[in-house]
Amino acid sequence: MTISVRRAKENDIPAIMELLKQVNLTHYNGRPDLFNVATKYTYDELRAILDSDRTPVFVCVDEAGRVLGHGFCVMQRPENTRLLKDNLTLYIDDICVDEAARRQHVGKALYEHILAFARECGCYNVTLNVWNCNPGAMEFYEKLGLSPYKVGMEKIL
Repeated sequence: MTISVRRAKENDIPAIMELLKQVNLTHYNGRPDLFNVATKYTYDELRAILDSDRTPVFVCVDEAGRVLGHGFCVMQRPENTRLLKDNLTLYIDDICVDEAARRQHVGKALYEHILAFARECGCYNVTLNVWNCNPGAMEFYEKLGLSPYKVGMEKIL
């Protein structure tokens, strides 16, 4: 199978919505106390996200143009630059590979494309968050060479 990664377009939104459902179910199944069964964005919200250079979205497609995965990103700069260096960061808000396309290097292709994009934009780093209830994602990102840079903690009351 031949795959390629490109910026997402409006006609990709239905496939992206299906992937967002898969992401949501992973989080809901892991933490039903925190997550509702819902999609993260509406169609109109996705259209606005796709239209913004601040929030680039990439899709991995097969030779037939079928969307196999997506990567949502956000350009960020620190808000309190007295304490933090004024580094441009590309935050990966979400990477999802369709369940039927897993173990076919789709996630790796998305991640490598996002890294190249971040370098082209002059970013200092790429960051992302992984929910503790998703150990498969943690393992995937560690295999790609990412390492923790901060940890969120909680106490349920």
